[in-house]
Amino acid sequence: MTAMYWNEHANPEALKHQRIAVLGYGSQGRAQAMNLRDSGFNVRVGLRAGGASWAEAEADGWQPQDFATATREAEVVMILVPDLAQKELYETHVAPHLKAGAMLMFSHGFNIHFGLIKPAANIDIAMIAPKSPGKLVRRQYEAGAGVPCLIAVHQDATGSAFHRALAYAHGIGGTRAGVIETSFKEETETDLFGEQAVLCGGATELVTAGFDTLVKAGYQPEVAYFECLHELKLIVDLLYEGGLKRMHQFVSDTAKYGDLTRGPRIIDDRARETMQKILTEIQDGTFAREWIAENEAGGKNYRALMEADCAHPIEAVGARLRAHMSWLPQDEANKPSPVAFAFGSEYAPRAEAQREFESL
Repeated sequence: MTAMYWNEHANPEALKHQRIAVLGYGSQGRAQAMNLRDSGFNVRVGLRAGGASWAEAEADGWQPQDFATATREAEVVMILVPDLAQKELYETHVAPHLKAGAMLMFSHGFNIHFGLIKPAANIDIAMIAPKSPGKLVRRQYEAGAGVPCLIAVHQDATGSAFHRALAYAHGIGGTRAGVIETSFKEETETDLFGEQAVLCGGATELVTAGFDTLVKAGYQPEVAYFECLHELKLIVDLLYEGGLKRMHQFVSDTAKYGDLTRGPRIIDDRARETMQKILTEIQDGTFAREWIAENEAGGKNYRALMEADCAHPIEAVGARLRAHMSWLPQDEANKPSPVAFAFGSEYAPRAEAQREFESL
């Protein structure tokens, strides 16, 4: 039985008299810090002095501190900078200033699970991982709700790590929606697998392969775009709202029959074997070693892959069509233009991660 925790299981007093430092003010950093403050906790924000996020934090009513000062003054330190910036941040600005008995926290287990960060034995190490982007964490909190979170304790030096972490989850609104107990290993490996095999790698490859198949067969690229990419949101929304049952409730019988009889031919035994291989590479550290090496080498291969991905014909077709969709944000991503990169906060190569780290 999966262990889940709600408001009634959390004791906010476990953190009420402790100082919390949130290091980083990106999507998650801003949301978690704001929610904790609104919940009555003693919170400070740690940033690189003069970084781009400093002014944003001030506009939100904070008095930002440099990373070391924020760490020195706190009993709980949540690291919310990009994955590839965390090791340097920890070694340079956090480790020298952590008190014995402090709690070091993360929202993703990559650095702890794969041994990039190796904290001392006299501190607690815990994770609260909201299962949504930071903007939704904040928006749901302001609406009196919350988003589900994962909780994990990697090291319990004080005997109170779980209770403090659950109080933190309560402070950001997580116990309103339910908190599931997990481990750093499980969170890290399932998160990476989901991104690679389904959410990012699997989904985008399926979309572009479908688009290519239709265009090669002589169909208009614009029609192929709508059928293989644009309408995907409609299906994903139904799955998000109510799983497979809700999707089947709202699509046609023709669509359902095609789903049930042709879907297994796309995701066949070979595809499932490949998924298992990808999972094994995550579990045995192959992916982590490859990604760390790519980062240390400057990300040349990563950049080439990203450029090829962003240069796919579906991007130009989509940009032209989205420019006429007034309900969509008309930002840089939706302008017909040469290849532009959209580096994520978790998976940027060294140069990008360093620039993002320096902007915090």
